Amino acid sequence: MNLFEVAKEIADRLTGIFTRNEHGRRPVYGGTEKFQIDPHWRDNILFTNTSTATTCGLGASHQTGWTGVVAKCIQLFGHLDPKRALELGKEAAFLKGTADSREQ
Repeated sequence: MNLFEVAKEIADRLTGIFTRNEHGRRPVYGGTEKFQIDPHWRDNILFTNTSTATTCGLGASHQTGWTGVVAKCIQLFGHLDPKRALELGKEAAFLKGTADSREQ
């Protein structure tokens, strides 16, 4: 794997903690059924302080810690691919504005 692929793999693993698995459950919520199945809560992603050992949320919503970087990973790899990274360098990931405004 090259460095981009390694970074993408790490980002995918981190993101996987917050996305639904093959059973429709988010690992971050563990056995907390309210957050897993309640239609009013199941799509609200809480980037709380999370145990790296169990991937379950610890409930400290005022301490996002490392989980806050997951949102940036989703944004970064949502519009960046290896070709674009090579062509534009770090500017490809850090340009201000939307993807559409960068194209113009």
